[in-house]
Amino acid sequence: MKISAPTALEPDSVQLDRAANDASDHQCLGKTAGRPRAADKQARLESLLHTAACLFLEKGYSKVSLEMIAREAHVAVRTIYVKFGGKAGLLNAVIAEGRARFFAGMSSMDTDTRPMEEVLADFGLRFLGLVSAPAFVKLHRMVIAEAHTTPELATTFNQAGPQQTREQLSRFFARPEIKAQLRTEVPHEALAVHLINCLLGDQLSRVLFAADAPPTPEENQRRVARGLDLFLNGVRRPARD
Repeated sequence: MKISAPTALEPDSVQLDRAANDASDHQCLGKTAGRPRAADKQARLESLLHTAACLFLEKGYSKVSLEMIAREAHVAVRTIYVKFGGKAGLLNAVIAEGRARFFAGMSSMDTDTRPMEEVLADFGLRFLGLVSAPAFVKLHRMVIAEAHTTPELATTFNQAGPQQTREQLSRFFARPEIKAQLRTEVPHEALAVHLINCLLGDQLSRVLFAADAPPTPEENQRRVARGLDLFLNGVRRPARD
């Protein structure tokens, strides 16, 4: 199976730096009279998320307060509460925004009309790009380290990341034309988990022990090809003679 890497993918660090630079560009223009423009609001939001992400990864979730984030981002603590409901809501937004960047440009899996293999290959490359990005690896390590003492961290991470991925895949496998190509005895929820496991392999060891350098696009392409072959050979409905 030949897999082409999507051009929309970029490392988290590049994306975060761009968000910060965009925010700086807006700030250099000076204050405008009246209400902030939509572009200004978006730049401020991106700057806040960037600041929060950097502090969480640098110091750890439990050691970062909203006051610290507000001070670094030059916003009021009340603004964070109003927009996100608190620190857990802010982390949720950070994770969701990072995830959305990696899947930007990909058609919705709920309606994508490409062959199943092409959709899953596209998903697989973006998914591996996300989970192997240095920022995500640091986040995953932080969750593992603090989950026992800070349960809201693990819950928020799961809801904003892994759970969204499982639900996205479950909806895809539940589509009638996709379901017709797969073994009927395997629930679509189980298919989602199985695909993720086939793509990730021994991801936990890589998160805990591997160097911070992410795999190359070529390495991810090979991992996706192997993972999809393993998945499809196990769940595809046998062809009729």
